[in-house]
Amino acid sequence: MKVSLVLVGKTDENWIREGIEIYTKRLKHYLPFSNIELPSLKNTGNFSPAQQKEKEGELILKACTGADCVFLLDEQGKAYSSSQFAAFLQVQMNASVRHLVFVVGGAYGFSDEVYSRAQGKISLSQMTFTHQMVRLFYTEQLYRAMTILKGEKYHH
Repeated sequence: MKVSLVLVGKTDENWIREGIEIYTKRLKHYLPFSNIELPSLKNTGNFSPAQQKEKEGELILKACTGADCVFLLDEQGKAYSSSQFAAFLQVQMNASVRHLVFVVGGAYGFSDEVYSRAQGKISLSQMTFTHQMVRLFYTEQLYRAMTILKGEKYHH
């Protein structure tokens, strides 16, 4: 199973980018993983939040093929412990999902079309984090889940 993280905009902070790179390299031992960075919208000051969600949604939908299994990282999503997230990934693998795609939206969330396209929503926490930090936290949790599935010591 291949896993991708679709992101709206680039990761600006060097320390966050470095952390993501560490876990991305570690993940290569378990499964194919990639970050798909979509370009940030230009002149967003001229857009309403709804228009911005709509434009970003178009980019997100173009990044997902019809066969992709898509989950949104969303504050209203289902919360998992690390072990439960690992079990969720195992279910996806057992179901022979070929490409599992997780999406981090823009500042205003997702358009209705993106919500309709997704198979589900996952919350990383009840707390609010920057979109930059979510990228790092998700990548670390994906790595942690893989070590749990392999019975390795990273998770204890």
